[in-house]
Amino acid sequence: MVKEFEHKNYWALILGGSSGLGLATAKKLAKHGMNICVIHRNSRSQETEINAEFDKIKAEGVTFKSYNVDAFKPEKREQIIRELDSVLEGGKIRSLVHSVAKGNLKPMLDDEKPTLQNDDFNLTINAMAISLYDWTKSLFETKLFTEDARIISFTSEGNTKAWKNYAAVSAAKVALEAITRNIALEFAPYGIRANCIQAGVTDTASLRMIPGSDQIKAHSLKRNPFKRLTQPEDVANAVYLLSKDEARWINGCVIPVDGGEHIS
Repeated sequence: MVKEFEHKNYWALILGGSSGLGLATAKKLAKHGMNICVIHRNSRSQETEINAEFDKIKAEGVTFKSYNVDAFKPEKREQIIRELDSVLEGGKIRSLVHSVAKGNLKPMLDDEKPTLQNDDFNLTINAMAISLYDWTKSLFETKLFTEDARIISFTSEGNTKAWKNYAAVSAAKVALEAITRNIALEFAPYGIRANCIQAGVTDTASLRMIPGSDQIKAHSLKRNPFKRLTQPEDVANAVYLLSKDEARWINGCVIPVDGGEHIS
C-alpha cells in the first residue's frame, strides 16, 4: 500500500490519544505514513495495555513519541512544545487532533449525589474546549505547523441536546465549536484549517462514564439508519480524509460522522 504521508515528514499531535477516538485516529494516520505524537494522562496500572496499543502504531514504521502528562497545565504544555522542535527532526505538525474527555458528569439537582458547581464548569470547559486554543496558539507561535495544517476537534450531539448529568460537557462542546470556528477564521491567512467532527454515539470508556449510557446506546441503535453505533474507526477515517491535500477547502465546519444518526 502506498503511504501518502510517508516521505513528507508530517506529524499528527493527538491530545488524548491513548484510547477511543484519539487512539483509533493515531493508528489510522500512522497506517498512512504520518508520524505520531500522543499526549495522554493515564495511571500506572494502565501502562501495559496502553503501551501494547502504542507498539501497534510503531509497527507501521513511523516515528512515535508519547507524553503521559497533564496537557492542561501551561508549564507542561510549554515544556513539551520546547522539546518537540528536536523530536520532530525537521518535520512539522500537519494535524492537531483534540480528543479530550475530561469533565464533570454531575446533575444540576439531586437530593443524594453531588451537584454541579461553578468550578465543575470551569474545569470541564477549560479541558474540553479552551485547551484547543491554548495548544493551537502555542504550536503556531513556535512555528511547528506545516504550511497547510489541519486542526480537528471532536464534538457530540450534546451540543444541542440536553442529557441529565451532561450539562458541563454540553457547555464545553458548544465552546469547543465556537473556538474551532474562530480558529478557522483567524488562522486561515496562515494556512491553517479547523473543523469539528460530530461523532455519533460511540461505545468508548468516555461514554460508559455517563450515567444512563446504556439507554443512550439503545436509543441510538434504534434511530441510526444503519442500526449500529459509530465505531472509533469511523471517526478516524474522517480525520484521515480531513488531513489529505484534497480536503484543504473544508474549513470552519461541524461535520457529522454518524451514519445519518443526527437526521433521525
